[in-house]
Amino acid sequence: MSEVTPIRVVLCDDHELVRLGLRRLLESEPGLEVVAEAGDATAAVEAVAKLSPDVVVMDVRMPGRSGIEACREIRSAHPETHVLMLTSFADDEALFTSIMAGASGYVLKQIRGGDLVGAIREVAAGHSLLDPQVTERVLARLRGEVVTPGDIINDLTPQERKILALVADGLTNRQIAEQVHLADKTVKNYVSNILMKLGLERRAEVAAFVARRKESQPTEWP
Repeated sequence: MSEVTPIRVVLCDDHELVRLGLRRLLESEPGLEVVAEAGDATAAVEAVAKLSPDVVVMDVRMPGRSGIEACREIRSAHPETHVLMLTSFADDEALFTSIMAGASGYVLKQIRGGDLVGAIREVAAGHSLLDPQVTERVLARLRGEVVTPGDIINDLTPQERKILALVADGLTNRQIAEQVHLADKTVKNYVSNILMKLGLERRAEVAAFVARRKESQPTEWP
């Protein structure tokens, strides 16, 4: 009887303990092999170029380049490698951006271990999947149903809303860092995540976005 070739997996998450937990989970399962770990998007892209894995389990948000950017680059250069996005938040905009970047699946970190293993096997087989909690919103978007303006804002944390308002006021990252008592780099990561959540490409678009929201949903803003 011929030996079954294992599904080769690269893990990408900026938290070492998360990677360790995922490795232990996957390596306890027959037919799965973790061939590399990556702590950031660049390292993930390099690992895929070197090892040609079957699946990359990719965190959506990381310092520096996002997992979505890495997914887009991996799928462009290595279409035979499938990417499963893993995130802590049911974020519609990140979900749709992940799909556009070529991700085969998008699941929440609250997923059960057995279900994650099943998801990896599914995408390795060339199937696409979505976490059940976000499937209905995807179908709504495909049906052309409009998401109300408040829904997007409510996806932001209180800290993100505060930084969003400061960006809209024209403050630089350094000025924002001084006001919220964070490092410049941390603020930069916050701004990148906010833009991704809101579906904006440049911080110059933020002022107009906030102005429109204040007109349509004035109660959202203090």
